[in-house]
Amino acid sequence: MTSRPAQSASALIRALSPALLTMAEDLTGTMFCAKDVDGRYVMVNDAFVRRTNERSRRGVVGKTAVQLFDPLLAARYDAQDRMVLAGGRELRRELELIRRPGGTPGWYLTSKAPVRGEDATVVGLVSISQALRGQDADPETVASLTRVATVVRDRIGHPPTVAELADAAGCSPAALDRRLRRVFALSPQQYVLRARVDHAAALLGGTALPVAEVARAAGFYDQASFTRTFGRLTGETPAQFRRAARDLGADLPATGGLPWPTPAARSTMET
Repeated sequence: MTSRPAQSASALIRALSPALLTMAEDLTGTMFCAKDVDGRYVMVNDAFVRRTNERSRRGVVGKTAVQLFDPLLAARYDAQDRMVLAGGRELRRELELIRRPGGTPGWYLTSKAPVRGEDATVVGLVSISQALRGQDADPETVASLTRVATVVRDRIGHPPTVAELADAAGCSPAALDRRLRRVFALSPQQYVLRARVDHAAALLGGTALPVAEVARAAGFYDQASFTRTFGRLTGETPAQFRRAARDLGADLPATGGLPWPTPAARSTMET
């Protein structure tokens, strides 16, 4: 008799397009995985394997998040999965600070979608997590977003509104949203949140400030709200993040990791 895990995995594999799985292998900078309704990894690409302590896809397939990741990180993944599997709803472009191989944290946008079988029941989910990288921009956009970054940095403890950022950029809020999404793949709100969490991470890794003071410095109402937000984005409590950063000797710069656009080549602008 075929076991339930095997049946669950087979149902998901049948529902996935072979072309999709082939394309996933070409996502060298993007993590891809497919999980069955029991939370077991059925398919992963090499970029995903590199986020684990396993050396091959064979070592990942059949395991659950709690067997591969830190318990808090696994709990966050499981909470996301339950929302997708139970509600049949997509998770779109969730901003996350994920510890990369070697221990350094990096920003990712994660999306998850349910996969349905022939009878329309949910048989699993697929997930991608894409590392954020700034794209080239024309000089006007660079100048505009540089002013935005300056305002965010100067107001990190009292975060500016989208309207204030648009005013600094010299454009409408809608135009600012388009520019930020084009260059950084982030909305204005995500950009500000990333800056605040980057600043908090820098303080946690590079100073001895109490967590409550770090929270205030990063513009959070209180320590509890900071801990909830930081945990949601990183899968670690501030104390755990601090210990990991110090164990690795990988202190983040005190200014935080504000993203900056890269000017495009003049020849690109003129074409």
